[in-house]
Amino acid sequence: MGDQKESLRKITHTLAMKNDEISNFICTLKQSLDNLEANSTRVQDDMQAEFTSLHTVLDEIKENMLTRIKQERASRTYELQSQLGACSKALESSEELLEFANQTLCSSETDGFTQAAKDIKDSVTMAPAFRLSLKAKASDNMSHLMVDFSQEREMLQGLKFLPVPATPEIQVSECQVCDNTVTVVWTLPEPDSKIDHYILEHRRTNHEGPPRIREDYPWMVLEGIREMEHTLTGLRFDTRYMTFRVRACNKAVAGEFSEPVTLETHAFTFKLDAASAHQNLKVEDLSVEWDSSGGKVQEIRKEKNRINSPMHSPARSALMSPKRGPTARPGRDRFTAESYTVLADTTIDAGQQYWEVRFDKESKAFAVGVALRTLGRFDQLGKSSASWCIHLNNWLQQSLTAKHNNKARTLDCPIPSRIGIYVNYDEGLLSFYDAKTKQLMHTFKTKFPQPVIPAFMVWNGTFSVVTGLQVPSGVQSGQRRNSGTSSSNASLT
Repeated sequence: MGDQKESLRKITHTLAMKNDEISNFICTLKQSLDNLEANSTRVQDDMQAEFTSLHTVLDEIKENMLTRIKQERASRTYELQSQLGACSKALESSEELLEFANQTLCSSETDGFTQAAKDIKDSVTMAPAFRLSLKAKASDNMSHLMVDFSQEREMLQGLKFLPVPATPEIQVSECQVCDNTVTVVWTLPEPDSKIDHYILEHRRTNHEGPPRIREDYPWMVLEGIREMEHTLTGLRFDTRYMTFRVRACNKAVAGEFSEPVTLETHAFTFKLDAASAHQNLKVEDLSVEWDSSGGKVQEIRKEKNRINSPMHSPARSALMSPKRGPTARPGRDRFTAESYTVLADTTIDAGQQYWEVRFDKESKAFAVGVALRTLGRFDQLGKSSASWCIHLNNWLQQSLTAKHNNKARTLDCPIPSRIGIYVNYDEGLLSFYDAKTKQLMHTFKTKFPQPVIPAFMVWNGTFSVVTGLQVPSGVQSGQRRNSGTSSSNASLT
């Protein structure tokens, strides 16, 4: 019966997964139909606008060329008509002079002939007919304004839709994820010299399969990429995966997106457990600030409760143990007394993990490390067998020490502004680094008896935690170099 139930549970799980996959695909198809309708309308409107623009340009060219012809005709008509008028007047004058000359020749009178002949000669010399140019001032040839649009017509007949760039393909085997950077590499089916740039989109996700319509995170867009690879740096991996897609663009149009590729972005992420924090610590997301009034506020509240409740008589209160008192929130007890501590909300029970913490160097005291969940609410970090840490003390004189089980070792190294914490749970290693230079500060070598949890302490200061980080390659290589050396911290483990 038990085996059958287990088998049925597996079948039910498989069916549920398949139904979820089909539902997601149905949503994708519906979205594609909506996109198809919108995109078809858009390209149709764009084409209509392009043809309207083309017609407008042709009409403008036609109007300009017709105007040129009309102006040329008017100019030449004026020149020829002016010349025609001048010639007509000259001809009329010449005909009158010719008639007078013929009359003089035919006259039998001798008196006055000599004077008439002289007048005719002078008139001929001054006649407009002899001062006219008998060459037309304007040509009647208009062939220079003829047009031949055969080449343009052939070009227009060759109009077609723009060539769309081919779809790239992301080469998963060449993509790299390390040091909180991702390098994405892609290729084209064949070389295309008209490609101007690429658009790369990426999205965080906790799903390994194809992208879903309803994702928790939006696509982030990177434009203007000139090469067929791109590296994203300074990432914070707070999800299990990142999905990538890319498309090519020429000067006019963008091609289709490549098939999405999902890359695993393993990193250690956690939040601070405000329920565990000492009442003097103000916890906001991954930042902690010392709040000297926190305890006073709590005492005022307790005093009001004590006065208002008949259960809190002086005699009864004297019999109660502090460890048995009611906790401020569900879960583990808050740290109290001089244990100004706060824990993370995620334990480490396998593998290699890394995170960093920025802290105020002027803090009166600060500590960072790991602890067991069994760490007592009065226990200070490093003062019991349930915690390991490095501790900064600015109370009397500045010192930096490694602490475990109430044993301390002074560290001879500069105090960094940011500390990196590396845990190799399986090997029992806890190392602290200068997060900027990756210089090793101290390593605990032990065997963790149970899962550990990031732990922090601050007194009169502040700190903030950076999670979602992969183990830096510099740290990994340093761990390999030191793996064969003996521990110098055996007295603390």
